[in-house]
Amino acid sequence: MKRLLAVFFLFFLAACGASANPVEDLPALLPPTPTPLSESASTEDAPQPELPQSETPIVSQSQPTGEEALPFAPACIDPAPTQADIDRALSITGGLFETGDWERTYTVASDKVLVSWYSESIPAIVNLETLVFPCGYEDLDLDAYFNDEGWSIIFSNYQGYEYVNECLDDQGLRLYNLIAVDQGVSYNVRYWVLSDTPTRVVSLMVVMPGDADAEMDEIAYALFPQLLFCP
Repeated sequence: MKRLLAVFFLFFLAACGASANPVEDLPALLPPTPTPLSESASTEDAPQPELPQSETPIVSQSQPTGEEALPFAPACIDPAPTQADIDRALSITGGLFETGDWERTYTVASDKVLVSWYSESIPAIVNLETLVFPCGYEDLDLDAYFNDEGWSIIFSNYQGYEYVNECLDDQGLRLYNLIAVDQGVSYNVRYWVLSDTPTRVVSLMVVMPGDADAEMDEIAYALFPQLLFCP
């Protein structure tokens, strides 16, 4: 009887024991579906390539950082002469023409003051102008003003004129020598140009016959002793 129970027990173990190949008895496992990195992994933990850090450019002080600076433009003034301009024009010669038969007249124009003296006994004429340059001026502006075209306008009431020469002193005073012809008579002309202020230029023209050199030199010495004539 004991042998029969042992045989029965062995048969029971054989029928209910584990399979010899346990993997075949498990349900099939599906492979994991690949998940995009953005959904499955955090970029904070993932190693990142080292990128070069941008440096703040150093801007030179002389390098423009915006629009180019505009060139300096001087402020312009009203070109109309002031009372000070009139007083200056009337007084600049002092009492030089208060003796003799000199007769004085003056005119105020839109951009200048003109004072004239006339002597019938010599005969001679002296014209002084205070010219207003409302935006200032430079030497090139004076060169453009006192050129062939300018002389043609200045001597438009004469039969003709001839440019002789010009000179300049260390202070910028200019002297032009010319010859003007009126009614067949030649006259010597000395024409001084003085830079009076940054916006004012004074010109003085003396017209006298060729035999009045002494009177011409007297006026030149009284007003412009530093530049009596061009050498």
